[in-house]
Amino acid sequence: MWGGVYLPLIPVPVQRQLPQRLRHVYCGKSPAVPLWWEWKGKRVFIIATMGLFSGDGAGVAARLFKRYGAQVWGGLHLKMPDCICDVKALKRTPAQNKQIVIQAEERIKSAVCNLKNGTPTKDGLGFLCHIAGLLGQRLWFYHKTQEYSDKIQIDTDACIKCGKCALVCPMNNLSLSKCKIVANGRCTLCYRCVNQCSEKAITILGKQVIFQHSVSDFH
Repeated sequence: MWGGVYLPLIPVPVQRQLPQRLRHVYCGKSPAVPLWWEWKGKRVFIIATMGLFSGDGAGVAARLFKRYGAQVWGGLHLKMPDCICDVKALKRTPAQNKQIVIQAEERIKSAVCNLKNGTPTKDGLGFLCHIAGLLGQRLWFYHKTQEYSDKIQIDTDACIKCGKCALVCPMNNLSLSKCKIVANGRCTLCYRCVNQCSEKAITILGKQVIFQHSVSDFH
């Protein structure tokens, strides 16, 4: 706690991905600086990606930034290809996904022009978006996201024990132990391991990997 503001606890793997100035706060490489001081007066534009519906994704982040004194200029919601590769209902064809990326790039260009003109896009920041996000997402997922998931399944027959899934996991949830991959109950459903597994041996929500994605697929 610093000056009446609780500093959030950030896992070590996530600390490594923070900007240098914030990483110093948590890693002890320089005197601790409260987050409200780091963000106070900073102008922030928030981008939130989505598969189907974002509600107030940018709004959620905006409320956190404002708590630490930042000035939120605007927000942009971008529809992108989904990464949940073991659920058939969300699948689109490669051609459809490429079109989604093209549309997202056009929206980014438009948002940049708006920002330069002093009229920033404000996706997800209004009251109606807040209500939509509450009713359409947070109430639905509230109990599903209070704790880490233990739903990850590894097909031991298909797994070649290469260890790549353990390397890409941001939560250090997976480890290679005694020639097998072990899940440690800290999965946040990011799907990095599922998309990166060359043998399609990992599933989380579904029972079979249908289609995997990488950034190179859409360029």
